[in-house]
Amino acid sequence: MSGTSEGPSHAADTVSDAIRPNITERHALGRTASEAHDYRAAFHTAPLAMAVVDGEGLVVTANDALNALLGADPGELTGRVAADLVDLVSDTRAWRVYNEVLCGRRARLRCTRRLKHPDGHSLWAQVSVAPVPEGGRVLLSVRDVSARRELQARLRHLQMHDPVTRLPNRTLFFERLAAALETGAYAASGTGRVGLCYLDLDGFKAVNDTLGHPVGDRLLAAVAERLTRCAQHSARAPEGAPLVARLGGDEFALLVEGSTGTEQLALLAGSVLDTLREPFDLSGHRLSVSASIGVVERRAAGTSATALMQAAGTTLYWAKADGKARWTLFDPERNAHRMTRQALSSALRPAVDDGEFVLEYQPLVALDDGGLRGVEALVRWRHPQFGTLQPNRFIGLAEEDGSIVQLGRWVLRTACFQARRWQLDHPGAPSVFVSVNVAVRQVWDSDLVADVAAVLSETGLEPGLLQLELTESAVMGSTGRPLQALQELSDMGVMIAIDDFGTGYSNLAYLSRLPVSVLKLDGSFVRGFQYDDGAHPSPADEMIVEALVQLAHRLGLTVTAECVETKGQAARLRGIGCDTGQGWLYSRPVPPDRISELLNALETTRRCCLGWQGAAEGPAEAG
Repeated sequence: MSGTSEGPSHAADTVSDAIRPNITERHALGRTASEAHDYRAAFHTAPLAMAVVDGEGLVVTANDALNALLGADPGELTGRVAADLVDLVSDTRAWRVYNEVLCGRRARLRCTRRLKHPDGHSLWAQVSVAPVPEGGRVLLSVRDVSARRELQARLRHLQMHDPVTRLPNRTLFFERLAAALETGAYAASGTGRVGLCYLDLDGFKAVNDTLGHPVGDRLLAAVAERLTRCAQHSARAPEGAPLVARLGGDEFALLVEGSTGTEQLALLAGSVLDTLREPFDLSGHRLSVSASIGVVERRAAGTSATALMQAAGTTLYWAKADGKARWTLFDPERNAHRMTRQALSSALRPAVDDGEFVLEYQPLVALDDGGLRGVEALVRWRHPQFGTLQPNRFIGLAEEDGSIVQLGRWVLRTACFQARRWQLDHPGAPSVFVSVNVAVRQVWDSDLVADVAAVLSETGLEPGLLQLELTESAVMGSTGRPLQALQELSDMGVMIAIDDFGTGYSNLAYLSRLPVSVLKLDGSFVRGFQYDDGAHPSPADEMIVEALVQLAHRLGLTVTAECVETKGQAARLRGIGCDTGQGWLYSRPVPPDRISELLNALETTRRCCLGWQGAAEGPAEAG
């Protein structure tokens, strides 16, 4: 019974167990189908444009948003090459990454492409491609970012353009310049050269100061308009016109990419000057302006933006220094001189401490008997790079930057020590004074009186054996501190000489008020005394020198003639009463040991003379 009763029940359970999985599967399949339906519905109604792409790169299905974005009918995109729809082939990098995503070697592609709509308008699209899990397919999504790109473009335009003139600003100019100097850019330009006109308006500040900034801004805008028109007229095609930019203030630049040479830049610069010469009528004001232009033209290869702008700035400075309202072409030789000048200026102060300066001495000879009266100390710079430099190469620089005070102290101290050394080493020779040049800045920027007193005390040199030379332009008209300093030095016993007399103010009446003891006639007068080379002397020079000598003597001054080179000049100077001479006839500037040799000779000669005189006087006294 029990078996009979259990049979049907067991069979039912077995059938139930067999049927239950099938019911579960049907429920699961129903859910999967429902979910798939939901996914398809979401895919087709999604606002994001999408397409499913198979492993061959063909569109399996596209949603309505993609059809609308690309202007296609429903179903039209199925089977199309997906890469063609979003123009991936024209971008080498995007095309490579896309194929790697299709092959499963890359996880994602994201790029921005410009697409053409069938109705003719263009749009910017952000394209993304990512694999679909377990499907061997990828999902292509396309987002219209045209509005964002347009906003970015407007913001970039505002960032890269000057609000006053609407020209490219400094940032955009340097961006274009850097691009023009890239290897690929200038290789493709055809000439491999680049040119630049860098200009500055002359006197623009006066317009701002007198008429106000609004008028100044209108003037800048009008200048910009003329420059743009000038650039366009200079080009054979609009796309080849020079870039006109405002670099700031009243500075503008015209960049010529692929220039054909300096002649093209010269014509452009001349055209700019001509167009700016025409008056400007602005709000009832008729304004005339001019410009100074620095022109640089060179090969793009090996040129940096910094080097090009430095050259342009230097050349613009030359144009202004040469008189303004002109253009000047970059000159490598002139620039090398400027660079050398800068190098010397920066090295001046350390050079004194590093012992790079030396003194040479040129004799000052009495014209009546040929005896040595003194020497002039002349400074030389033994530069480690440029060799031995004469004073005309660096004294002006030293006066400009103030290092002349430090250098002047060194010269004064060194010369006085040397003069005292000669005196001690040659007691039998006549005492000779040392003459030291003094710049006017030494009088103003330092306590010259205290410096001289300290050096004389330190060296033991007698004040009467020191002569200080100042130029005529520095001494004439001196009042206040300079005059007081000269008077104190003279009272101390130091001789004061006026150097290069006759080339400056030549205020003869002022001589009687100055504590001066010596006039040094400028060499230009002495050169007129040409006897030995067959040339005729200049009567005017002789009359001037003779008058100056007579005037000086009546004032109690002695006269030294510079640049004495011939015996004829020396004879004529001696005949008109000049006291001492200095020049190559007697000696070039020489090192201290050569002066020592000369003093040795004088010392020997003096002993011989004294010995001869003693021998001659002995018998007379005995008798």
